[in-house]
Amino acid sequence: MKRSRIALAAALVAGVALGGCGDDSGDDEHTVRLLTHDSFVVSDEVLAEFTDQTGYEVVVVPAGDAGSMVNQAILTKDRPLGDALFGIDTTFLALGLDEDLFEPYESPELADVPDDLEVDPDHRVTPIDLGDVCVNYDRAFFAAAGAPPVPANLEDLADPAYAGLLAVEDPATSSPGLAFVAATVERLGDPGWETWWASMRANGVTVAHDWTDAYYGEFSGGATSEGDKPLVVSYASSPAAEIDPSGDASLTGIVEDTCVRQVEYAGVLNGATNPDGARALIDFLLSKRLQEDIPPNMYVYPVRDGAALPDAFVRFAALPADPIEVDPLAFGATRDELIRQWTDIVLR
Repeated sequence: MKRSRIALAAALVAGVALGGCGDDSGDDEHTVRLLTHDSFVVSDEVLAEFTDQTGYEVVVVPAGDAGSMVNQAILTKDRPLGDALFGIDTTFLALGLDEDLFEPYESPELADVPDDLEVDPDHRVTPIDLGDVCVNYDRAFFAAAGAPPVPANLEDLADPAYAGLLAVEDPATSSPGLAFVAATVERLGDPGWETWWASMRANGVTVAHDWTDAYYGEFSGGATSEGDKPLVVSYASSPAAEIDPSGDASLTGIVEDTCVRQVEYAGVLNGATNPDGARALIDFLLSKRLQEDIPPNMYVYPVRDGAALPDAFVRFAALPADPIEVDPLAFGATRDELIRQWTDIVLR
């Protein structure tokens, strides 16, 4: 994952330079601006194939994490920063739809995507990838003498045996952080989730600003992580990025009972300068070629049936069969109040 982010940095520098002048470039009909979060990574050669096939050049316009991206899209919707948007997820989807960010578009490529992933009957957004947000653990820590057993569920994490061991992300600033809080509400109910988070505060939970700070700054299990917390909220696919030098095992594992399903969507932005190019890009995001490029670069799963997975995913990543699921449209009505309640419980 870190290698992907480093590779992305150089691409984003170019994207910022080009994206900032999208409306004034004089060549909008040949350019498609993609507003996205900072974790978007696609191989250069794959994007070059899109340009060869369509004549459109993709300009990536990075906008921070998923929450920041959606907020920027809302603030600029009268003069959108992009033609298409990628990366609005389960927890932010209702906000984007309520703000009328997207125009309807039903891609023909959806014929190869499971129907249950198409949550908007008007096709204002298109599912592109999916994965699960889960608690990850440091295998070496829990294998050491005197360590507690690997926690089995949310309830275990509130036990004093795990005091000071877990790092989470702030749901106000982090998409996986918000997904994890939503999972506790779905699993524990009301007021059980509030009681659980109060217990976690008393148990010394660490709150990081975003996934990068939590995983690389607080977690102890990643090959390049620098923290001392053996538990962190990350992804079920993260172990595929943490293979030990022998190549036979991963440095990390997941607590499957904590996993919550997260889907990322793309859409054509209302008021796009190049809506035809945006629709072509949505089609390409669902193509088999690009779908197979997603797992090794963004460490999430493709949504297209029949898209092949890299060996590391097959051996070390996970897609739990029975994850916690959150209704993205219903969640939108409670999101802001949920964040306020969580902040009062955990941070104040």
